[in-house]
Amino acid sequence: MKKKSDIIIPEGLHEVLLHACCAPCSSAIVEWMLQHDIHPTIFYFNPNIYPREEYDIRKNESKRHADSLGIRWIDGDYDHELWLQQIQGLEHEPERGSRCLLCFRIRLTATALQAKALGIPFFATTLASSRWKSLDQITQAGLQAQEAVNAAQPSTLNAQPSTLFWAQNWRKGGLQDRRNQLLHEYNFYNQQYCGCEFSIQNK
Repeated sequence: MKKKSDIIIPEGLHEVLLHACCAPCSSAIVEWMLQHDIHPTIFYFNPNIYPREEYDIRKNESKRHADSLGIRWIDGDYDHELWLQQIQGLEHEPERGSRCLLCFRIRLTATALQAKALGIPFFATTLASSRWKSLDQITQAGLQAQEAVNAAQPSTLNAQPSTLFWAQNWRKGGLQDRRNQLLHEYNFYNQQYCGCEFSIQNK
């Protein structure tokens, strides 16, 4: 393990598939990675976001950010109806409750699968930079995604290597302040709620 300020870098981490929830939360993280010789590929997979117009705005801002830096950007599928089916029964859970944990697990499992398919050994998420999220839940969901994907697709000599979750608190090391600076420098759209219709109701 190498430690850069408050960020711990696992040995062998030179490339990462970064699940991005939005451009503002990605900006300082991506900048930090590039400054420390870590190459991110951005994976935008957020079927929880409602309504579709909101999803498209956030997606387009994420792609604009990636394009401005020459970073590979992958568009995940948007199927909000499937997401609603997956979280059925948890609609009235409070923010940071069991619905959020399941939502994180859905999105990070898709990220782990994408990382495995691309042969990228590490995946991470910008969710851990948001003040609306529970870091413990994000870490739990990421480790569950890692375990599920590696168990379903075990590594062999002829297969892709294991996919590992890089759990990190992206609010440290001055990155929260830098995020706010980049928000204005890029003139990003800055959403005012987490994403799903239930987070709007609980805002």
